[in-house]
Amino acid sequence: MTSTSLRWWRLSLPLQPELEESLLWKMESLGLHRLAVQHAPETPNQCTLFAWLPEPEWPEDQRTELIDSLRPLATTFGLSLPSVEWKQLDDEDWSLTWKQHWQADPVGDRLLILPAWLELPPEHADRLVLRMDPGSAFGTGSHPTTRLCLQALEASPPQGLQVADLGCGSGVLGLAALALGAERVLAADTDSLAERSTRDNASLNGLDEDRLMVRQGSVETLAVMHAGVQSQLLLCNILAPVIEALAPHFTSVLAPGGRGLLSGLLVEQAPRLTSVLEELGWTVVALRSQGSWGLMEISRVESA
Repeated sequence: MTSTSLRWWRLSLPLQPELEESLLWKMESLGLHRLAVQHAPETPNQCTLFAWLPEPEWPEDQRTELIDSLRPLATTFGLSLPSVEWKQLDDEDWSLTWKQHWQADPVGDRLLILPAWLELPPEHADRLVLRMDPGSAFGTGSHPTTRLCLQALEASPPQGLQVADLGCGSGVLGLAALALGAERVLAADTDSLAERSTRDNASLNGLDEDRLMVRQGSVETLAVMHAGVQSQLLLCNILAPVIEALAPHFTSVLAPGGRGLLSGLLVEQAPRLTSVLEELGWTVVALRSQGSWGLMEISRVESA
């Protein structure tokens, strides 16, 4: 009696940076968890999304429907979804194949994002290592908005500061803040999987709740976590409309004289967001960009 080995479809999709987080979120929401993003640090604007789907569960009509469901995400950014390549694979250890698409990723002059299963490359031995399990849709530093935040943290290290991380995702920004000298990070995300991802990545880096505390929730939850002791730095890597909605509550977590790093916005959205923030009493200190993505640094002077 012969047994039939499981076969797989591997989806390959060239990925514009604007679409990375949206597509990962969408595919995770559809129950597709065998995902990887292949990118080279020297070419951050060129990457490929891979997904592995069990062949029996994904006949042609289902695969066509899947791609059709992704197209509106590209339209939101004024883009067209690139052509998808499907490849049939024999049964394999997909997790091993998945891991082969990840590599050590240097960011800026000092940081290194290192997949948990890899050894530290000797050429990066002098960098601050952030060990990450990229087995989620919450980012490991490859997206331009995340890199903008990491570079801004490195440019002005949060030495000795308490940091608030609103919409923490994988926790990579909080981990970087701690590696760069922060005293403590308080983090929150509305997604329970993000909360778990941040907690797991904190553990990978030997951090307990005294250094990195994370809870499921939004800015109200984060304010409760502060217990009246506000942070000196706010990290918020969320899409611009969400930043706008949360901005009136920033004072509940960010101390007077503190600063905020707001990313996740498109450069073209910066004028409206600047206007909203200024009406709330914030000053936009700087605007940095990478491609079409931007980062705002904000501050608020304490009233006399």
